[in-house]
Amino acid sequence: MMRLALTTAAAAAAVFATALAPQAPAPAGPLSYVALGDSYSAASFVRPWNTDGCGRSEQDYPHQAARRLKVKLTDVTCSAAEVRAGLLGPQSELKGPPSVPPPGGWAAKPAQIRAVTAAADLVTVGAGGNSVGFAEIVEACVKRGMASFGTGSPCTDHYARGRGAAGLDARFTALEADFAALLKEIRTRAPRAGVAVVGYPAVVYSSAGCTWGSWRQFGTVAKGDMPWLDSVERRLNTLLREQARRSGAVYVDTYSSSTGHGVCAAAGQRWMYGIKDSLTGPGEQSDPPSELCRSIPARGEACTVLHPNLRGATHQADRVTEALTALGATRA
Repeated sequence: MMRLALTTAAAAAAVFATALAPQAPAPAGPLSYVALGDSYSAASFVRPWNTDGCGRSEQDYPHQAARRLKVKLTDVTCSAAEVRAGLLGPQSELKGPPSVPPPGGWAAKPAQIRAVTAAADLVTVGAGGNSVGFAEIVEACVKRGMASFGTGSPCTDHYARGRGAAGLDARFTALEADFAALLKEIRTRAPRAGVAVVGYPAVVYSSAGCTWGSWRQFGTVAKGDMPWLDSVERRLNTLLREQARRSGAVYVDTYSSSTGHGVCAAAGQRWMYGIKDSLTGPGEQSDPPSELCRSIPARGEACTVLHPNLRGATHQADRVTEALTALGATRA
């Protein structure tokens, strides 16, 4: 009986000791990653894309980075999004792809910022080009370059030295305030999240290799206007970098590593679509062209209008993956 009592007491002590021992933490779930941004973040025209008017690709840098890092992704990036009308507020103007909207148009999208909650571990934001009207500027340069038969620098004359200068300056001033408000709102909603601001890749670092009238490149934009267009993009990236610095966010530089791969590069080296180009990405998804696109005398499948192609989206994903890793995500 004495031996039985001792054995029972020892067993009870062992159970008690086990109960008091520190327990290993339960395995944590995947990190939560929220991606905000415009068509450059959504990789519009890279197959396969969604068909709700945002043109969000499954090959965009948020999706590629999330697959590499095995994080839980909420991707609300959307083509044509502006910082004010799209990220901070609802977006009613949608441009696809698909380039031809359904009867009645697409439903408006809620403000992207609503996707950012206290549960977010990582947030990326890539936007600002639409806020300063970069697409409108390119369209104006196409028309002015056509009128000048590619001579001179008619777009530069208008925007840098002429009547368009004040309007462009006003847009940059508004963007600076809007982007500061956006980053402040992200911090308020997700105070513990690592935040990365993603800059824009080089579109036309050099005009070398560009042929006037080639719609797979810059169409009828005059070569003399290309350095100024590059300066607009660099000005935009400088603003984004400074806003990231002020808010304590990481800035992701996709420009420096893409300067030899802009729209004027050789076909095998281009990471950018031209104005009208052949689609990239897996699958056979197509984009029936709009009436305006059909009028452009080129064989490209779609009016892709200077967006990253699949190579470009993968390059963006490389830089973003590095940034998210530095913010605490780990490679799988």
